[in-house]
Amino acid sequence: MMENNKQFWIELKNDMIDAAPRFGIDQLKVTTAEPFTELKERLIRHRERGHESGFEEPDLDLRTEPTLHMSDAKSLIAIAVAYPSKMKNAPVSEPGKRRGILSRSAWGEDYHQALRRRIAKLSEWIMERVPDAKLLSMVDTGALSDRAVAERAGIGWSGKNCSIISPELGSWIYLGEIITNMPLPPDQALPDGCGDCTLCIDACPTEALVGPGQLNSQRCISFITQTKGFVDDEMKLKIGNRLYGCDTCQIVCPVNRKIDIRRHPELEPDPEIVKPLLRPLLKLGNREFKEKFGTSSAAWRGRKPIQRNALIGLGNFRDAESVPDIADVLRADPRPELRATAAWALGRIGSEEAIERLQEARSEEKDVDVLSAIDRALDKQQKD
Repeated sequence: MMENNKQFWIELKNDMIDAAPRFGIDQLKVTTAEPFTELKERLIRHRERGHESGFEEPDLDLRTEPTLHMSDAKSLIAIAVAYPSKMKNAPVSEPGKRRGILSRSAWGEDYHQALRRRIAKLSEWIMERVPDAKLLSMVDTGALSDRAVAERAGIGWSGKNCSIISPELGSWIYLGEIITNMPLPPDQALPDGCGDCTLCIDACPTEALVGPGQLNSQRCISFITQTKGFVDDEMKLKIGNRLYGCDTCQIVCPVNRKIDIRRHPELEPDPEIVKPLLRPLLKLGNREFKEKFGTSSAAWRGRKPIQRNALIGLGNFRDAESVPDIADVLRADPRPELRATAAWALGRIGSEEAIERLQEARSEEKDVDVLSAIDRALDKQQKD
């Protein structure tokens, strides 16, 4: 039977906070299971503007009403786990050996696994003390909004860059939560700490941050690098050499500048995985891709986005030595999205060999979208 003693829940919560570091949890806070009414209104406006990414849970009620997941929910336990922001011994990108970059959230072990393991340990600890407790955990892929839970619980405030910013950990944190029927005493939300600062909004490469805390996901590089389809030429230029994600709005944040927390070995980056050579990526089969990236959260969309983005990176580097590899993609890859991107990359490089390869492909290509990309690339050379 659930304990009715208020002091019991106060002491349990304090003990839980003390125990959290043993499970690899850097912050633990609690909030109520009340609905996130204001968030729902914001999400409705977000949808009406066409600013969703398409990766979100479509049911706004599920994202904002904890009791739809557990009818007798009383509390939400919010956790945060810090990840590194700097890479030791980062390899150098140089002509002929150009490299791409994965965002910091994809460094080390897939954070979904890292957080689920920690939450499982915390849940086991709770059940030993409250055997009749109900616990439902969520990490990123759950319907409930991790950021909304973390904000109301006081893990951090919601920054203008749409990240939760912890005063101690910055925004370099993974978030998760447990819905429970335990009536734990809630923590207080933190006041906004951004003040008049707009560095993140000013620095966004694609002006995806359309206002404080307002993100047009359709223009966000982080989301675009995870899509599988065609990317328009304007966005290709903005992507640069990013293979997965974008950290710009977090890098410029003054709170983040001096924060680099390295408490968890499994979250440390392998430089050759998170800053890989681009040319070898073009030849990776599914098995090789899983062997190289399978433990990273960047692998969730498969190899097509990574390979497409590698072509974009080589084009933006104007890496003439990579022309044969790019041309092989244009000539033989079965995926039109990659052939079209290869055509763009060759046009961007613009060397004599690149133009020859484009002209050769022009006479053999049948796909309308790829032919259009080849023609744009060749037209660019005539204009230049």
